[in-house]
Order: sequence, then structure tokens, then C-alpha cells
Amino acid sequence: MNHLINTQRETILTGDRATGPLHLGHYVGSLEKRVFLQEIHDQTILIADIQGLTDNAHNPSKVSSNILNVVADYLAVGIDPLETTICLQSQLPALAELTMYYSNLVTISRLERNPTVKSEIKSKGFNRSVPAGFLTYPISQAADITAFNATLVPVGDDQLPMLEQTNEIVRKINSLAGHPVLNECRPLLSNTSRLPSTDGKSKMSKTMGNTINLGATEKEIRSAVHSMYTDSNHIRVEDPGQVEGNIVFTYLDAFHPDKEYVYQLKEYYQRGGLGDGTTKKILEECLQDLLKPIREIRELYLNDKAQLIEILRAGSEISRNRTNTVLHSVKDVFGLNVI
Repeated sequence: MNHLINTQRETILTGDRATGPLHLGHYVGSLEKRVFLQEIHDQTILIADIQGLTDNAHNPSKVSSNILNVVADYLAVGIDPLETTICLQSQLPALAELTMYYSNLVTISRLERNPTVKSEIKSKGFNRSVPAGFLTYPISQAADITAFNATLVPVGDDQLPMLEQTNEIVRKINSLAGHPVLNECRPLLSNTSRLPSTDGKSKMSKTMGNTINLGATEKEIRSAVHSMYTDSNHIRVEDPGQVEGNIVFTYLDAFHPDKEYVYQLKEYYQRGGLGDGTTKKILEECLQDLLKPIREIRELYLNDKAQLIEILRAGSEISRNRTNTVLHSVKDVFGLNVI
């Protein structure tokens, strides 16, 4: 069930792990919405570099080398650092301290029951060798959300169990205090179905290389579209084709600005007479038009890394003050503000 956006200003926390540049799945799933939300709510975007290490500690440069890439992606799609606070998780010590306090309120069995965590452990093949940091990811995420006292969190439906666990922790803290200390949060679900990967086998994944990045070159876009799965039974142009499960049409639905034109293309394809090469050419032109300005703005920012670092520094300083205030309140609950 989707949740309507309140007309009253709310506190929003959202973010991304810095494990690679952002891609079209991020764009349609969250980035477009963030550009809109910054106009009507108090929005903070957290670059989760610490959480990026939970399954990349053996290769930390994968995280550190992508932090500025992610900031450039944000700015290139229209996120305004004067409207949205952009901060870095590792620069906010209150988050790690809150994670430690909350860890004492959550059992291992509860973490292992979290469907999102179970699914990720299985997909990464961890079994019992799962890093402790990865298993406790929901606690870290709860620390992030509550440290900003966020009431609205944009997520995909696969993240709903994480918010449920966050609210469980909030209720435990408030119960210990005997009065409200932290806010429970609500999910803001995307109206767009999860964008499949270019190979059609799974969701887009930075680690699996089946994405179209926001900074993709013309050649990379062309190659990705050319390799997309269509309809294996659509052998000849005159044959009727199937649009369900046809990745090209999934992307046309998500990105082509003329929805009526896409509807007509689907009818034509289903009747027969429209070739896969033609539909791929239409999609490629659409994506080239979308990504060219984003790529160019992104490159400008990456050529001025000092500006990106200053945006992160300023946003992190603002966020450090905010999160320290919440930390103080939580420490009060545990009687730890003795000195």
C-alpha cells in the first residue's frame, strides 16, 4: 500500500550506499522523487559509507572511491544542496553510538528473522560466515532514521521490514523512557515498479554490472539497449510480439515522456509488423536524450572535487549537530548523561 505525502512539512531521511555510481534504477525508483520532495519537506540524504563496508570491508576502496561519484550523481539530477542536506555517515559519530545502544534491545534471532536480511544473506552466499556488521544492518539503519527523527522514509517495498524493525526499537526506547523520545516513521513507497536489469534476470545491481549508470557514455547506452531481452518468439518482424516481460517496453514505460506513443507502439508490436531493432532504436534515443545532460553536469562536478567535498563537509556539520541532540536524549533514557 502506498502512503500519501502529507501537505504538512515532514522530516525525511533517505540515502544510498556508496558502493558504485548510481544508475537508472535509482533514478526512477528514488532520485526523481527526492528532487520533488526537497521542495515540500525537510530532506536529508545520507551517503552510507559505513554500511557500504558491511559486505566490502575486504575491499574498502570500492566504497571510498565512490563517495564523490554519488554526490555528483545527486547534483546532476537536480538535488539542490541548499534545499537538501547531503551528509556522510562516517562523519556522524552519533550514528555508531546509537547503533551500539540499540543493539542491546534487539536479539540475534530477531535480526535473522528479518526477511530483507535473510534474502540478502542468501543472495550473497554468506551462510554462517555473514559479517556481524551485515547482520546488524537493520539496527544501523534504525540509528540513521531515528538520529534525524525522520517521520517519512522513501523506500522500496523490500525495505519495509527494516522500517518495521526501526519502529520496534523506537517503541522500546519510548517505553523505557516512559514518554515519547523518538518518532516512529512511515514508508513512502515508489509509484514505479522496480526496474529490472538490462539482462532481464534480476533487479539492477551495481555489483552485477547489469545497469545503465547515470554517467553512461553514448556507446555504453547503445550497447546496453542493443543487448536487452525482448521476446524470444518474435523471430520475424511480421510476427505478433509480446510486451509483458519485454525489457525494452518496460524501459519505454519508465522513461519515454510520451505515454500515448508508447501505448501505440505496444499495440503495433502485438499486432505484428514492428521489429525489435526499431523499438530498441526508439528506446536508445529516449535514454540518450535523458542521460546526456545528466552526464555533462555530472562531469562538470567531478572536475571540481573540492566543491563536492565542501558540500559534504557542510552537510555533515549540520547533521552532526542534529544527530548529537538525539543521541543526548537516548543516553538520558539509559542514564548515561552523568558527566
